[in-house]
Amino acid sequence: MNDPSRDFNEVIRAIRKDDPRYARGAYYFLRQALDYSLKEMGKKGALDQSNHLSGQQLLEGIRLYAIEQYGPMARSVLEHWGVTNCRDFGNIVFNLVACRVLGKTDEDSPEDFNGGYNFKSAFDLPYCPSIKPSIKRPRLS
Repeated sequence: MNDPSRDFNEVIRAIRKDDPRYARGAYYFLRQALDYSLKEMGKKGALDQSNHLSGQQLLEGIRLYAIEQYGPMARSVLEHWGVTNCRDFGNIVFNLVACRVLGKTDEDSPEDFNGGYNFKSAFDLPYCPSIKPSIKRPRLS
C-alpha cells in the first residue's frame, strides 16, 4: 500500500538534503495552506477549471491560513522555519515543483512571489491595537 504522507516525508527529506534553508514544518504548512487556498478561492468562484492558483493568490491564502492557525505568533512560527519573506514561499513551491509534488504552468516562476507583502505588516498589524485619537473629557469638579 502506498502511504502518501510517507512519500511526502521522503520528498521533504530529499529536498532538505539539497536545500536546507527551510524547516520541514514550512513544507507541511505550505501544503496545508495550498489546500486551504484552493478551498477558499473555490468558495468565492475565483478559480478556473484547472484549479490553478497564481503566486499572488497563493500568497494571500498563505497569509490568511497562517493567521487562522497561529494568530499573533504567525510571523514567529514562519521565521522559525526559515521563512522571512514571500520569495521564500516561492522557493518552497518551486522545490516541490522540481520534485513533481506540485504542478506549474509555463508562465509560473519563483519571481511570481517577489514583493508579495511585508511580513511585519501582514502578520503583526491584524493584532496591533488601533490607535484612536484621544477624546478630551470634561473635568469633573
